[in-house]
Amino acid sequence: MQVTMTVNGTEYTREIEGRMLLVHFLRDVLGLTGTHWGCDTSNCGVCVVWLDGEPVKSCTVLAAMAGGHEVRTVEGLANGAELDPIQEGFRQCHGLQCGFCTPGMLMTCRALLDKNPDPTEGEIREAISGQICRCTGYSSIIRSVRWAAVHEASKEEATAQ
Repeated sequence: MQVTMTVNGTEYTREIEGRMLLVHFLRDVLGLTGTHWGCDTSNCGVCVVWLDGEPVKSCTVLAAMAGGHEVRTVEGLANGAELDPIQEGFRQCHGLQCGFCTPGMLMTCRALLDKNPDPTEGEIREAISGQICRCTGYSSIIRSVRWAAVHEASKEEATAQ
């Protein structure tokens, strides 16, 4: 079957098998390997991408179901060479160690900040509760999100003045 979707602002049309998962379409067909494939049961969250602006676990979405929709992956976060504040926060606060969970974590945290620009620690913990990180203990991830929130707010204040 043929599927057409917009991924990170670019429209793609490809022939696929109807049973192909979105995670495999992104990685194997489009070569966007930033989205990781982990548990294949939607438990770990490493495969999170956005579908029409909402975080979804791409191991539970058929590529055909994404047809006609907009998909955003971790490759679509940065603005050219300028990192998204959440990416910079993870860099500054060591929010990653092995990096396996990082793409899904970044996409989930960016969605949180878009909805809630000043989340509490509890709100961050709730937002990432569907993500598994076996390396960091989550403290550095929470610091990374707070860093991004503070720096986005200060950047917006400077722009407004």
